[in-house]
Amino acid sequence: MPTPETQAPPATPARQGLSAAEAARRLATEGPNLLPGSAPKSTLAIVRDVVTEPMFLMLLAAGSIYLALGDRGEALFLLGFVFVVIGITLAQERKTQRALESLRDLSAPRALVIRDGQEQRIAGREVVRGDLLVLHEGDRIAADALLLDGQLEVDESLLTGEAVPVAKLPLAQDSQNAQASASAGAPAANAGPPQARPAPSGDNAAHEVASVGAPAANAGPPQARPAPSGGSAAHEVASVGAIYASTVVTRGVAVAQVCATAAHTAVGRIGADIAATVEPPSALQQGSRRLVRNLGIGALVLALAQVLLGWWWNGRPLLESLLSGIALAMAILPEEIPVILTVFLALGAWRISHQKVLTRRVTAVEALGAITVLAVDKTGTLTMNRMAVAELTSGEQHFRPESASELPEHFHLLTEFAMLATPADPFDPMEKAIQHFGHQWLQGTEHVHDGREPEFEYALSGEILAMTRVFASDEPNVHLLATKGAPEAVADLCHLDATQQGAIRHQVEAMAERGLRVLGVARGRWKGAAPAPGQSPPWPQSQHDFDFDFLGLVALADPPRTEVPAALAECRRAGVRVIMMTGDHPATARAIAQQVGLSDRPDVITGAELEALDDAALSERLRHVDLCARLKPQHKLRLVQLLRASGEVVAMTGDGVNDAPALKAADVGIAMGERGTDVAREAAALVLLDDSFARIVAAIRQGRRIDSNIRKAVRFVFAVHVPIIGLALVPTLLHWPVLLLPVHIVLLELLIDPACSIVFEAEAEDSDTMARAPRPVSDSPFAAAPLLWSVLQGLGLAAVLLGGQAWLVHQGWHSNQGRTVVFGTLVLCVLLLILANRDLSRPALLGVTDPNPWLWRIAAAMVVLLAAVMGIAWLRHLMGLALPGAQGAVVAGCLLALCLVWLELVRLAGRHQRHTASGARGTA
Repeated sequence: MPTPETQAPPATPARQGLSAAEAARRLATEGPNLLPGSAPKSTLAIVRDVVTEPMFLMLLAAGSIYLALGDRGEALFLLGFVFVVIGITLAQERKTQRALESLRDLSAPRALVIRDGQEQRIAGREVVRGDLLVLHEGDRIAADALLLDGQLEVDESLLTGEAVPVAKLPLAQDSQNAQASASAGAPAANAGPPQARPAPSGDNAAHEVASVGAPAANAGPPQARPAPSGGSAAHEVASVGAIYASTVVTRGVAVAQVCATAAHTAVGRIGADIAATVEPPSALQQGSRRLVRNLGIGALVLALAQVLLGWWWNGRPLLESLLSGIALAMAILPEEIPVILTVFLALGAWRISHQKVLTRRVTAVEALGAITVLAVDKTGTLTMNRMAVAELTSGEQHFRPESASELPEHFHLLTEFAMLATPADPFDPMEKAIQHFGHQWLQGTEHVHDGREPEFEYALSGEILAMTRVFASDEPNVHLLATKGAPEAVADLCHLDATQQGAIRHQVEAMAERGLRVLGVARGRWKGAAPAPGQSPPWPQSQHDFDFDFLGLVALADPPRTEVPAALAECRRAGVRVIMMTGDHPATARAIAQQVGLSDRPDVITGAELEALDDAALSERLRHVDLCARLKPQHKLRLVQLLRASGEVVAMTGDGVNDAPALKAADVGIAMGERGTDVAREAAALVLLDDSFARIVAAIRQGRRIDSNIRKAVRFVFAVHVPIIGLALVPTLLHWPVLLLPVHIVLLELLIDPACSIVFEAEAEDSDTMARAPRPVSDSPFAAAPLLWSVLQGLGLAAVLLGGQAWLVHQGWHSNQGRTVVFGTLVLCVLLLILANRDLSRPALLGVTDPNPWLWRIAAAMVVLLAAVMGIAWLRHLMGLALPGAQGAVVAGCLLALCLVWLELVRLAGRHQRHTASGARGTA
């Protein structure tokens, strides 16, 4: 069976890639690059779920009992309503599914490819066999491919379970190493030490790839290859030229040619086990399921008691008693609760995406409303991420480009080695700015070395905050060294004395206080021993083993975003504390914080200080510090863990591979969409599509709105079920005629379901959404305290309606007439409860003018329902109702007015209790 090691895609012209037409043809022929995953729920599956729900089963039971009693009209009505329930469920499911599918489309992995000679970012599903992938550190590889140029280290743990990254070499270099290794009788190894790695070779291997052999079609799935564990040296080395879909680039830059996509990839053979992952339920969803389960058990017990009371105590026929028991169970069961959570969270994530914030995990939406601490990076979030060289310093001389027409000769060497220490085609904005500056001021001089490739690179690490690129020179075995990094790290590599380091530190602080990011630059020469033929030189283990000369400082400006000050002010009003966590110099962090108004406190804690403190001391220090500088990724992780341990709900931003642990540890991880790596985006719950801090604040606002609307809907559901339960249960206890039958409850459900899942979801945010403190994590919408007021609302309505029924019976009204008045009033009470629970800060009727397009649609549906039930004779007879007449309408109006008065009394009592509790907390 062909594998990426032995089967290559058809060759394409060097660095031209496929044409757009050819890529479109292959996409149409071979299909999208999608792994097997969970397909959207089918209509049949939705119907199957509906018919297994308790409410559906109770409808079937009630319909069967009506048939047994000979009431075919009632039976057909209930059984017909089954199809209405299925239709409503299908509509809700489709709406939710469309919202989730749009989010999946936005969150789908993307790939950087070369087509028609141009780099372009496309959706991962559009990658086709033969595409040229451009890969950078942090990218998740979109398809199985063969390395053509560059050198990578790849995390293949998804396939092999091995946590150690695997080195990948281009095919041409790979073959040469294999032959040399085979002739030596030992496996080829990377000659460099762990800190050193081969630099991209720059050789174009398209010809060598083409010579391996081209497949006729994307026909054979390459076998998933574990990390080499044995066999010949040639085979082991040859295997490192292949890279696999869904694995992650941990280091390096490279170009690779796709040889297999979709199900034909190595991970595609694992398929559903990896791709069809199911998001675990959130705490809110788990709590709702427990509540519904417990209420379901209570409904079963009370329904059984209702049947026994009606049959044994009231002497009703068994089937009629069963009907009243089913009606009570239908009244108790809050089957709307799971619908509320599913619809609100899914549509809420969809609404948040309109703010250019992508929700990768829908369950994160509920945490947005509870965020108390927002830990943000500086670059690209608070600032524009548009770097430009603002100043050069060499010795005591300074250069600022805005006031100059040419670059003085004194700064040529500094600029030259800053460029040499930077990749020619960089991804990092600072490195792009350095290359742009060098080409702008040194173009046409001998100091620009385009196309010059390093022999080795020493990457930036947690131990040494500097990187070194090693180049060949004209002298045998002599190498040039170009280094850049944190000024203190570069100064340390140059082994400067205390006086020299102090002078450099003074210059850095002066620049950093103006908000500039500062890099140190150095050069060096190294003469190594002559290597054996075909072997690499024995590179030193560390950059400290070289001798460097300090050349100067490069300062870069990154202006703050204009919208940040207003967004930070909004965070303060909302009780959300913002902490800057950056790798920059403390003075730079302080300057930017002052410019945007992040904090008035000047204290800054650095990574070195952080390491010297234990957890208790650091937690205490964090209470008084809003700026953290010179941080490493492990420092950010520790800070997030300490903040969470102290009871904070933490949202954190990140963009790099090493930020992934902290993003996962935070309650809400937020990745950068423009400059973030695939690994960071996949570890995060949210992705900022434009990296703007203001988008985070907008997402918090939306999260609070969603949380508030869920609470409104839950209050409404509990309040509306209480009078229905009362009207179904109390008549049995008082020997009254049955007031509510299953057909009545079915019609009420037609109003309750869309009211809670549509009307409240469409509610606008409260006026004080961002003027109140974050909700406590323990403050569940299903807690007893808030639901107590909902139950009181319902109990008062039940008492008014039952009192009205008692008065009508005492006045000698026929049972059908009394039922008509009570049922009609109950339908209108549903609207009153919607109005009352939209905003607890004002009387119910004052909310009539607030915009909500669905409110008036529901109100119109209620009017149409009552008109149909009263006006259509056969339907009126089916429901056991009678024309109420003018007197009945007056009684219903009086009952409705009493219900409105009761709701206002409950609202005032609740407001008084909340103000009292708030005052007590403030005093404490």
